[in-house]
Amino acid sequence: VQLVESGGGLVQTGGSLRLSCAASGFTFSSYYMTWYRQAPGKERELVAGISSVKTTRYADSVKGRFTISRDNAKNTLYLQMNSLNPEDTAVYYCSRGYGDNWGQGTQVTVSS
Repeated sequence: VQLVESGGGLVQTGGSLRLSCAASGFTFSSYYMTWYRQAPGKERELVAGISSVKTTRYADSVKGRFTISRDNAKNTLYLQMNSLNPEDTAVYYCSRGYGDNWGQGTQVTVSS
């Protein structure tokens, strides 16, 4: 199993970013996939999840601002993040299931 995140960076408050997670080594279309984040000094938290049939769920803190999606033909998971604020600053990780496997993470920094 390999998960490789990309798309992080530095953005101003109110800006947007789209994260991608390229998956390989397993049947991507069959698995529930998630995005987590971990801010400095805090525990890793679940941000969003998407089922194999594209049912989604979100943490209350990101509802209405973030959108999780997947392209099963490309074995890729996405996280569109809009209206970013400094509290969204964290390393973002994609995961198969609820933490079965992890990518290396991608840093998102939101400046005020």
